[in-house]
Amino acid sequence: MKKYLLLSVIIPFFFSCSDSGFDNTNPFVPNYTFTIDINMNLPAYSNLKYASNAIYYAGLGARGIIVFNTGSGYNAFDAACPNQAISSCSTMTIDGINAVCGCDSNEYSLFTGQGQLQYPMKQYRVQVNGNVLRVYN
Repeated sequence: MKKYLLLSVIIPFFFSCSDSGFDNTNPFVPNYTFTIDINMNLPAYSNLKYASNAIYYAGLGARGIIVFNTGSGYNAFDAACPNQAISSCSTMTIDGINAVCGCDSNEYSLFTGQGQLQYPMKQYRVQVNGNVLRVYN
């Protein structure tokens, strides 16, 4: 009887585990699977070695990706406006520590991905290995 009681207490813990709570859903920005290694020793990406600098990398995600050095790590976001359907104006541009949507001029923080509207920027995972950043979804 004690075995069944112990088993009934332990089993719910296995089903309550998560994969780090990373939620990447947004109805306006489709999911694309990709992996890219960015070598910060190359001149095009060397600004990422310094805090509060960002780069735009075209051709990945829905409208390219924006990679940002927070000073304590790196963030990567899709460059598609998170609250607009994909269109010709929906690629965001970098403005200092913010990303600006071309459709409605809303600004989003590159530190958090948050803006004033419902959805934040679509975030991707970043791994640091020396001077190489691996960005993936």
